[in-house]
Amino acid sequence: MSLVIPIFIPHEGCPHNCLFCNQHSISGHVAAPVTGAEVGETIRTWLARARPANRGQVQVAFYGGSFTGLPSTRQTELLAAVQPFYQQGLVREIRLSTRPDYIDRDRLDLLCHHGVSIIELGVQSCDDGVLRRAGRGHNRADIEQAVRLIRERNIRLGIQLMLGLPEDHFRTLRSTVETVIRLRPDFVRLYPVLVLRGSGLEELYHRGGYRLLSLGRAVVLAAFMKKRFDDQGIRVVRMGLQPSTDLEQSLVAGPYHPAFGELVQSRLMLQRTRQALAGVPGTDPVTLVIAARDQSIFRGLRSANLVRLRQLGLLDRFSLRVDPEQPRQTLRIVGTDWAAGTQTPPGQPLDALPSPSFLTENDKSTGQRTASFNQR
Repeated sequence: MSLVIPIFIPHEGCPHNCLFCNQHSISGHVAAPVTGAEVGETIRTWLARARPANRGQVQVAFYGGSFTGLPSTRQTELLAAVQPFYQQGLVREIRLSTRPDYIDRDRLDLLCHHGVSIIELGVQSCDDGVLRRAGRGHNRADIEQAVRLIRERNIRLGIQLMLGLPEDHFRTLRSTVETVIRLRPDFVRLYPVLVLRGSGLEELYHRGGYRLLSLGRAVVLAAFMKKRFDDQGIRVVRMGLQPSTDLEQSLVAGPYHPAFGELVQSRLMLQRTRQALAGVPGTDPVTLVIAARDQSIFRGLRSANLVRLRQLGLLDRFSLRVDPEQPRQTLRIVGTDWAAGTQTPPGQPLDALPSPSFLTENDKSTGQRTASFNQR
């Protein structure tokens, strides 16, 4: 497993004031801009603490602002500080985030000269109307051009998307997903929109001009997006913002949960379980096999998945067994003659179930009606 050394440059390099943005709350950093000397010291400190298994798999990641929007001298200062470690093989990769409209050939020349191997684009949406409403300052054409230029340099590409932006609908969200699939990034990050103190969205929200996604609806939409990307072989490496005290203190409203990604994975696991059991002929019980580390997402938060399976009359159709060789976030059925031709060892019985809570098929997690995805 790689070691990621974070270097924070919150809100540097970006003159825009996007409707949803409060970079200080997101990153949790409000200090003076980091210097090249501090970058070097941070790397040395992290390397000294690294476990032997992480050495040789070290990545330096610049988080926060739009890196390529910085003056070239500032970019050079930060990247040059990484070079001694990169050239010695102590750092294997350099990653940064930026905006699609801050990518051109001259900027990429500078990045390639300093060994940058991963660029994450803050795309957020591929719909021009949604981008205008969010005050992004770039459009879909900028996204496509940036991707072409990055691909010319054989730099790995990540794309960051948001769900729940003002004036986004399921139609525009689905179109964004299909556009990103065509762009073929190496990975994607998914973030539900949160209303943060000090952002333009906070004022709009208090005026009644922005309707939030419920937590349950955000999970449903993120699950749809992740499944589409999974089906196309595009990794989703994160869902939801990294929890922090600063973020939670700045949160005004929105579908925040510290384990948002696990909620999404649990919903997808419930869908896989229902589909698998629907394909079993007859009524004989079968054994479902999952990865040992997936027991939590199989059950769901406070056993919500088991509650739903009981409501559907499916809980008695199977027992559960874990297999250390089973891939994460997958399941398979074993059983009698139908499954494999031989009787398999029994699975483990499921525990007694608590009362229903959190998320069900009807999305009653917040008591709000969220029948449509229509933020205004």
